[in-house]
Amino acid sequence: MSTIQLKVERLPHCRALPKYATPGSAGMDLVLALDEPFELLPGKRAKLPTGIKIEIPRGYEAQVRPRSGLADKAGISLTNCVGTIDSDYRGEVLVLVINHGDQPYTFNPGDRIAQMVVVPVPYIEVIEVASVSESERGEGGFGSTGKTAFVTRES
Repeated sequence: MSTIQLKVERLPHCRALPKYATPGSAGMDLVLALDEPFELLPGKRAKLPTGIKIEIPRGYEAQVRPRSGLADKAGISLTNCVGTIDSDYRGEVLVLVINHGDQPYTFNPGDRIAQMVVVPVPYIEVIEVASVSESERGEGGFGSTGKTAFVTRES
């Protein structure tokens, strides 16, 4: 497995640098960099600080993803589902959260609020053509490849 370097600047309010929870974790935990608890009401959104700036190598992006435990237990997710941090961004990493639950949720200083995955992104050359090639799928979209609707039971 190859290793890339992610340069991280710790801001004065930083509580922890990004880190993997287990050796098999895909994402590094990002933690809340506030001095006081923060309550997020149902249906409301917020930008939560992480207290870090990062320098992502060219050819990579950082994806900020929701934590499945927060989504399952409290309905907390990200407003943009997955946030992209470009390699040339140098501001503080902020996490855009939303409370989809029916109860207020309190974030405490140092809580894990999201996870960050650094992935390669190829630079794509856009080539205009008269028409794109045919495929077996064709123009079918929005569920056209599956015939069965899957329903899960709520816990």
